[in-house]
Amino acid sequence: MIEVDSRDQPCPQPIIELARAIADVAVGDLLAVVARDPAARHDVPAWCRMRGQEYVGEEVADDGVPRYVVRRLS
Repeated sequence: MIEVDSRDQPCPQPIIELARAIADVAVGDLLAVVARDPAARHDVPAWCRMRGQEYVGEEVADDGVPRYVVRRLS
């Protein structure tokens, strides 16, 4: 799984990094965005809806930072 580390970046930067990284993910594979910015909790699922990708859910990274998991569908 590819992981995008956006811990120290304010939104919308985690979404911009997600959009860049999704091209490197095979269809059906997962990508995770690690971000402290609380807006990412809403922005990552919204991006998935708008872009036709699956928002799998939220996990917690080893250091306690939220980790948002996306499955590439197309």
